[in-house]
Amino acid sequence: MNEPVNSPSLLSAIRGWWCERQPRLGVLKTSTEFVKELWDFALDSTPARKRSRYGDADYDWEHRVDTTSGTVGWHDRLLGAFHSAYQPTDPVAFREMMEALAIEYARFTFIDLGSGKGRTLLMASEFPFRRVIGVELLPSLHHVALENAEKFAGQGVSRAPMEPLCGDARVYEFPAEPLVVYLFNPLPEAALGRVLENLKKSLTAVPREAWIVYHNPILDRVLMEAKSFPKRTVAQQYTIYAWAEVEATSRTELVSK
Repeated sequence: MNEPVNSPSLLSAIRGWWCERQPRLGVLKTSTEFVKELWDFALDSTPARKRSRYGDADYDWEHRVDTTSGTVGWHDRLLGAFHSAYQPTDPVAFREMMEALAIEYARFTFIDLGSGKGRTLLMASEFPFRRVIGVELLPSLHHVALENAEKFAGQGVSRAPMEPLCGDARVYEFPAEPLVVYLFNPLPEAALGRVLENLKKSLTAVPREAWIVYHNPILDRVLMEAKSFPKRTVAQQYTIYAWAEVEATSRTELVSK
């Protein structure tokens, strides 16, 4: 079961951030990074920076929804500094990534881990996926995603049903269907490794096709170390990985030809 969760506390987020870095970096360097995160947050809270965060609002004006980072409150932004900051995906970049998959969308369930206010879900619903699922840890962002999904569905442009969920991606149980998993740096390193291990177990238990679309893949080495998701497409802004069984099937098809 994928149960809703309570919003994480700032203390728990900071503790997790510290525990992940301190063994690798040492106390001094981790302390320096901690101060830098707080300073960056303070700068990001100035009026000039707040105005700049509304630079991603064109999509919202066009579709009458609220997916901009500009309206995220200080508490959730500070949580993001020590967990994963909310940042909506650019529509042009998203379409490029989906088209690069070159798959039969109707066979697949699209899952966005760290779905925030749901912009990616809205954009994915315009493709004929089997269904579109979002998993978001923060209840405040999840509630906005629910409202956005309802508004967007009412506009009649969705081709796939949307299912925003409030939950922890680290313990999310992947549905036993062919999958497209979307990542936009939603998790710290250790948590991403856990998600990949859960995905691998799911795909091993119920063999099926699966792809990972990783936008701005700054933790690419985590996927490489997992050794189960070889790269299939590498572009400037994203990398697409295939479940190893997909790769093996492709090689078999090439040999048979």
